[in-house]
Amino acid sequence: MTVVSAPPALPRALRLPTGVIAVVAALVVLVQAFAYAGESSGEWVAPVDGLQGPLRDVALAIDFLGEPVGSVLVLVVLVGGCWWAGRRRSAVLVLAAAGVTVGVTTLLKPVVDRTIHGDYLSFPSGHTAFATALVFVLALAAADRLQLGPAAGTALVLGVALLAGAVMGWTEVALSAHYPTDTIGGFCTALAVVPPTAWAVDRVTSRL
Repeated sequence: MTVVSAPPALPRALRLPTGVIAVVAALVVLVQAFAYAGESSGEWVAPVDGLQGPLRDVALAIDFLGEPVGSVLVLVVLVGGCWWAGRRRSAVLVLAAAGVTVGVTTLLKPVVDRTIHGDYLSFPSGHTAFATALVFVLALAAADRLQLGPAAGTALVLGVALLAGAVMGWTEVALSAHYPTDTIGGFCTALAVVPPTAWAVDRVTSRL
């Protein structure tokens, strides 16, 4: 099976609802960017050594999945799994969505210039955006596989994306790496980026 004839990265039934989600999420990020520009205080921050024991080990393990080595391992597993399952476009989207999401968060950080613990740029949370984007892609594939309609498919995509964002967001806040609102920005960045990236993957592969 080739990429061109593979199932879509973005199910037709979810094009409109995910497009609306992307626009709303982009507006949220934009509003946050203006609100937090140049800020370095004024919001609750978890104590650097506040998380101890098994919970800290769990948080560090989750955080590792967003670090360079951990993220590469995750991408290899997901791309390989999608390709093996015959979802070639989803495999391409895993890489594309991850790359675009990380790129957008990396570009936004110096532009917004929000810092935490001195000189560490914090908005938006790249870890949260990365985790949300990957799970979003998998949820789109699952919705297409299950042939869900717009309502059920949107509920599935938003539900699992929110779960992934909440887990990684908790990790970043608990480890005192981000303000809580940084993780919201990361979550919304992924929601804004994945739908148009998925649409682009389908368009490009269909014209090959």
